[in-house]
Amino acid sequence: MGRVQLPDMNLLPALDALLREGSVTGAAARMNVSASAMSRTLGRLRRVLGDPLLVPAGRGLTLTPRARELRPPVEAALAGALAALRPSPEVDIATVERRFTLRTNDASAVVLGPPLTARVAREAPGVQLRILPEGDEDPADLRDRVDLDIGQLPELPHDVRSRPLPSQDHVAVCRADAPHAAEELTVERFAALPHITVTRRGLFHSVVDERLAELGLARRILTTVPSHVTACFLALRSDALALVGSAVAAHVAETVPLVVREIPLPLPPVALGMAWHVRVDTDPAHRWLRDAVADAASGTGRSTGHS
Repeated sequence: MGRVQLPDMNLLPALDALLREGSVTGAAARMNVSASAMSRTLGRLRRVLGDPLLVPAGRGLTLTPRARELRPPVEAALAGALAALRPSPEVDIATVERRFTLRTNDASAVVLGPPLTARVAREAPGVQLRILPEGDEDPADLRDRVDLDIGQLPELPHDVRSRPLPSQDHVAVCRADAPHAAEELTVERFAALPHITVTRRGLFHSVVDERLAELGLARRILTTVPSHVTACFLALRSDALALVGSAVAAHVAETVPLVVREIPLPLPPVALGMAWHVRVDTDPAHRWLRDAVADAASGTGRSTGHS
């Protein structure tokens, strides 16, 4: 099949002006060009369309039947082209009916979920949130399955955009009536107590073990779990320390009798962010969602991660 020869779309505004004005001089004034330039454009249009378009009638010109037929579709085509080339209009989020799919871990859902869902209910009653759990994240899912990834971001492909969120610190939590709850948590005592750690892949080694090894210490991991909230509730029924994100720890400790304790090690914060596909980068409703997530994250100060 041969290549399709597209018409010169720059002719469309001139054709619209000629059909509206019914004269070369009027069209030239409308387009802010000289009459001679418009006359040359009319010549080109006649060759392209195979019709004279404007013909003499007394002292002026008149539209041919073909030109009269062209007026409605040309007006519509020009209006459509202008609309397509305008920036996206501001959206009234209160009128949007849409379902957004977010992917994150349980800690982010606990920490960001309440302010985010409250804002949706207050500002965007037609919006629904589908929150999916983390798994084996593939950034390619952002092209069609997922609207927003929230958490520790992998290396992202060129067609995915991202925005940082407040970083994450880790803390230790224990039940309020644990025998060691009121003791000073020295690094030696920290290493001696059994630990519950959060890891999706069941790993028994992390930066915590590296920092302890530098001091000639080692710890015993009692169990690993994939969920921050699960780790907190396991600590509630044992004498172990659960190592979780500071924000989720604070939220859970408001509900159940847990004590939040600072880890006596220089651990690096965990960088967090959100990622989305470039196809929705300028979408007004998606921008509103990203701003809502960022506001929820900054309002909590610290967000979530894995230990």
